Amino acid sequence: MKYSELDRTGLLQEQDRCRKTYEALKAQGLKLDMSRGKPGKQQLDMVSGILTILSDPADCLADGLEVRNYGGFSGLPSAKALFADILGCRPEECFVGGNASLNLMYDTISKAYTHGLLHSEKPWSKLEKVKFLCPAPGYDRHFRITESFGAELITVDMTTTGPDMDRVEALVKDPAVKGIWCVPKYSNPDGIIYSDETIQRFARLRPAAPDFVLMWDNAYCVHEFDGDFVPFPDILSLCREAGNADMVFEYASTSKITYPGGGISVMAASEANQKYMQKLMTVQTIGFDKVNQLRHVLYLKDKAGTLALMKKHAAIMKPKYRMVLDMLEREIEPLGIAEWQKPKGGYFVSVNTMDGIAGRTLELCKEAGVVMTPAGATYPYGVDPRDRNIRVAPSLPPVEELQQAMEIFCVSMRLAALEKLLAA
Repeated sequence: MKYSELDRTGLLQEQDRCRKTYEALKAQGLKLDMSRGKPGKQQLDMVSGILTILSDPADCLADGLEVRNYGGFSGLPSAKALFADILGCRPEECFVGGNASLNLMYDTISKAYTHGLLHSEKPWSKLEKVKFLCPAPGYDRHFRITESFGAELITVDMTTTGPDMDRVEALVKDPAVKGIWCVPKYSNPDGIIYSDETIQRFARLRPAAPDFVLMWDNAYCVHEFDGDFVPFPDILSLCREAGNADMVFEYASTSKITYPGGGISVMAASEANQKYMQKLMTVQTIGFDKVNQLRHVLYLKDKAGTLALMKKHAAIMKPKYRMVLDMLEREIEPLGIAEWQKPKGGYFVSVNTMDGIAGRTLELCKEAGVVMTPAGATYPYGVDPRDRNIRVAPSLPPVEELQQAMEIFCVSMRLAALEKLLAA
């Protein structure tokens, strides 16, 4: 029965039952971390062959370069070709970086402030106001980058097909709006795939700001855990065809393909953008780890090899997501106190509780030994106006621990809902 249909006596009886269950779980003294979308140990062990694939010094000659030495500033040609194969863009549009694509994203925004982008009239730091669009629920680290530079963050609601494009198209008429954060495939945290129409509308945007930038974080481009690979359009080609070749910067990495702590990343952009950005970047670095780039080229080989590896990841991930969704369907759905997406890829499950209880739910979880992403983190400035969105990250714990964590999560949500209803 839905909680909203219970009278006060029924609510109090249910609260007493839930409290006893919660205290019994709390007494187990669990310490479980579901705060970030980290691959589990089984996934990390599965790709350990990458550590030994480059063992002979003779193998360190690649693409006409000695990878142990200086040179190849923008990345090994074969590493560029690997990312271009995966993303569908051109090798010459790729710059290969270190283990964190977030570093490349930060660097793009940083250079916009210190030097301006290719079509900037002046550095953003010299402008009276800079505004940035933030589809929400979204990725907290994206929001913190632009917030750290003093940009005004503007929330754009996510829909089942991507960001609310009517609102985006209206907002970009303001020349102070300089860009938007996007996770186009299996969005963080909702797991939404942008529709073809949404992507086309992005490519055809006509912003008032000549240096408006699509920050296109394609972090989960090959990350299906249920079903076959879902193809996606090349945003660079679409923007070029729409006369917006320089409007987009696309990012991806191998963080959840090989090792988060030892992967490689890419910044894909027009050749004009690459020429401009790389000239600025030569001041700060002489290049990234080409030895590791070569390891990835030899281990992954190409898009087909990468997708074959992702099938192995999916075999580990799918039972964890099934566990989360089954628990929610059994313990929460009949009560009418939350709804959630049912993604087939990515790294999260996004749960929207009844208004006003997300923070309390996670507070109760923490008291019982389960740490999750803070409530509000998926919104600009860390403030969810309805206090309802919770990002569940099932990937790290083994299935047995995940079940314990979800038991605590579900009973915590029930208690938080009952408290709110009884206080009404």
